[in-house]
Amino acid sequence: MPQEPFDFRKFEDAFREKMRDVRNLAPTLLGLAVLLLVIVGFATSVYTVAPEGKAVVKRFGAVVRISDPGLKFRLPFWIDRVTFVPTERQLTHEFGFRTVSTNGRTQYAKRPEHREESLMLTGDLKVIDVEWVVQYRVEDPDLYLHRVQDPDKTIRDLSEAVMRRIVGNELGSDVLTEKRVQVSQQARAELQEILESFEMGVVVRRIELQDVTPPETVKPAFNEVNQAEQERERLINEAEKRRSQVIPRAEGQALQVVEEAQAYAAERINRALGESERFTAIRNEYAKAPTVTRRRLYLEMIDKVLPQVGRVYVVEEGQVGPLPLLNLDGGRQPE
Repeated sequence: MPQEPFDFRKFEDAFREKMRDVRNLAPTLLGLAVLLLVIVGFATSVYTVAPEGKAVVKRFGAVVRISDPGLKFRLPFWIDRVTFVPTERQLTHEFGFRTVSTNGRTQYAKRPEHREESLMLTGDLKVIDVEWVVQYRVEDPDLYLHRVQDPDKTIRDLSEAVMRRIVGNELGSDVLTEKRVQVSQQARAELQEILESFEMGVVVRRIELQDVTPPETVKPAFNEVNQAEQERERLINEAEKRRSQVIPRAEGQALQVVEEAQAYAAERINRALGESERFTAIRNEYAKAPTVTRRRLYLEMIDKVLPQVGRVYVVEEGQVGPLPLLNLDGGRQPE
């Protein structure tokens, strides 16, 4: 079947009709494009900063401002980029364990890979398992984002290095018992000093040793050592208690004996002084009137001696009963 020749006139008429339709739709398409640009521009120019932190606004990579919580505006079309930093939240790093959430409840979890960061060698070549928590807060969002490449990993690595150094300089028994608080405080101070030298804008609030135990393989032997040390401490405490009871009692008795001796010495001295003063007074009186004084002394002595003599009987031959010569005792029977 022969083909019909191509009609350029019809093609030209159809093309012109299509172009006319396109020219009629151009205002509508332009309006839609403008509307889309307005919507995208508004959507990309408004952002909200949560109350628990601040936002760092960067324009072409340079920090232009730090926004406080609330509704804020920026240059649209992603010219200004916003990075949120939780400055009001207390951030936590856990070492030697993890806190996992299961069905809305938090649980303690310790896996084999966690022991690699918690097993440490002490100064007396003992291996202990140290679990600790680092709590910190971001104070300068700009420094936190731009001073180091990965601030969270940097804090974890520094904290582990500091803790290993401190534990490695202490005795294992001290870290397990009495120096846990001291190790925590020293680790916090040293970690804060290092972070300040890095200018990370981070403040370490607290480092707390959660659990310090010997490894599972040596726990039975370690428990036996602890029991022996506790028994030793008990015996020492009992001895100290006995010492605190006996020594004060002996010191009190010794003090009592000394005070009694001092009182006896004072009594004898005072009595001797009184006797000497009495003798001196008698001697002075005797010097004034020897005869009278001698008679008075004689009579005083007789007055003291005769009442102790009792009754005196004179018995004559042939007399029936005794004759009382002196009745000095007033009828008192002789002893």
